[in-house]
Amino acid sequence: MITITEAAASRIKSMKEEEGNPGLLLRVGVKGGGCSGLSYGLGFDANPNDDDVHFQQSGIDVIVDEESKPIVEGLLIDYKENMMGGGFTIDNPNAIANCGCGASFRTAQNAGNPENC
Repeated sequence: MITITEAAASRIKSMKEEEGNPGLLLRVGVKGGGCSGLSYGLGFDANPNDDDVHFQQSGIDVIVDEESKPIVEGLLIDYKENMMGGGFTIDNPNAIANCGCGASFRTAQNAGNPENC
């Protein structure tokens, strides 16, 4: 469903250690907003919902809500370091348009709720 690279998995694991709670799950989701209509949400969650999809990828326990599932299908999450610091990058094969900064997108089936940037 979602691919997490070794670099991203390593960073996620170290972030979980910093949080001091090894039971945390990585929640991947989508919400309306941004220039193109949809924005990604990545964060830790200790309490999955009953309707969440739960799977493991690269040693990371991941949860996705049912509404986000078709939008994030095939997602690639990576982590890159450069001279300006580091950050996660997301490649979504379902996105047909992205905003200039890459923080928001839309798919053929879901345009989301675009906001002025």
